[in-house]
Amino acid sequence: MKDILDLDRYPLDREGSPEWQRLVEASAAALATDGMFNLEGFLRPGIAERAASEIRPVMDTRSHVHKRMHNIYFKPEIPELAPDHPALRKVETISHTVCADQIPDSSVLAIYEYEPLLRFLAAAMGKPRLHVMQDPLARTNVMAYRAGEALNWHFDRSEFTTTLLLQAAERGGDLEYRTDLRSDDNPNYDGVAKLLEGRDPEAKILRMKAGTLNVFRGKNTAHRVTTVEGERERMIAVFSYYEKPGVMFSDEERVGFYGRAA
Repeated sequence: MKDILDLDRYPLDREGSPEWQRLVEASAAALATDGMFNLEGFLRPGIAERAASEIRPVMDTRSHVHKRMHNIYFKPEIPELAPDHPALRKVETISHTVCADQIPDSSVLAIYEYEPLLRFLAAAMGKPRLHVMQDPLARTNVMAYRAGEALNWHFDRSEFTTTLLLQAAERGGDLEYRTDLRSDDNPNYDGVAKLLEGRDPEAKILRMKAGTLNVFRGKNTAHRVTTVEGERERMIAVFSYYEKPGVMFSDEERVGFYGRAA
C-alpha cells in the first residue's frame, strides 16, 4: 500500500505513534469546526490517474445512469410541511455509477479495504471501530459527472461520508456545502429554504484536487456537487463504512440506486 498511499505524509500504518496521533487530532478538530477534513495528496503521484483508467472502461460501457428530480431530503413529502413549502423545492441530479462488484481487482477496492485506513477513520470520527460494508454493490461506488450533470442539494443518511477524488472536472464539479444547517433537534426548514434560494451567506465552495481523501459530516450539513463543465468528467469513489458489521442494502434500495438487485 505504500506505493499507492503517501504513508510518509499520512502515517496510517504507524498507529499510536506521535505523528499518527497528531493526524488524528488535526482531523478530528477540522471535523468539529468545519464539518469535514481533507487529506490532499493522499494518493501518491499518478495513482489517481491510474485508478481512474482502471474504472473508465466500465464507467463508459456498464455504469448505471441515475437521473431524478428530488427535494433536499430525498423524500416524497415531509408531514409537517406543505407541499409547496420552499424547503421542498425540486432539484435534479444526474450521475453515472459503477458498483463494487464491477471493479473487483481495482486500486479503489484495495484502498477501501485497507485496515489501517478504517482504524484511522474510526479514531478521527470518535468511533470505537468501523467495518466495511457487506453489500457487494454498495460497499464502494465510483460516481462520474459529465458536462451538464450535477449531484444536487441533499443531506446524507449516514453521519459521515468518505470520498476519494480520482479525477477533477475541467470546470465546475466543486463541493458546495453549508455546515450544520440543521440539527437532530431543529430541522431549520426556513434556513433550508434560504439555502435553496441562494441566499445563505454561510454556504461555501471547495475545489478539491485529484488524490484527495475527504471525510464529511453530511447528515446535518447540506451539500451538492456543482454542475460539471468541459470534456473531462468528475470521477469520485465513495466508501461506505459502518459501526456494525454485515450491513446490507435491501433489494429495493439496490434497484433504486443501481437499477438492479444483484
